[in-house]
Amino acid sequence: QVQLVESGGGLVQAGGSLRVSCAASGRTFSNYAMGWFRQAPGKEREFLAHISWNGLNIVYADSVKGRFTISRDNAKNTVYLQMNSLKPEDTAVYYCAARHGGSWSAMSSYDYWGQGTQVTVSS
Repeated sequence: QVQLVESGGGLVQAGGSLRVSCAASGRTFSNYAMGWFRQAPGKEREFLAHISWNGLNIVYADSVKGRFTISRDNAKNTVYLQMNSLKPEDTAVYYCAARHGGSWSAMSSYDYWGQGTQVTVSS
């Protein structure tokens, strides 16, 4: 089992920045690739970014490319999502997830999910 706890969400003005974190506990964190997703009210959960276990393979959704940066610190069992140039449409609950196999693009590949952290961007 892997337990994931997101933190760092909050209210920010459009154009501002925020960093959300996801702390993992349980099994060896470095065995897992990690992803960030978000879900806005009335919308489906959306893939944002993926990072491989060693940080060498990173993928972003087009909607956040150039604005968001995913990173991880295996010594701290934590993955981060730095969000810059935030827009009101970035308002959502942000989730981290861990996967051991499968594909970064398939939500079903992710074995463990956090409870989410709310990010609200005001205009």
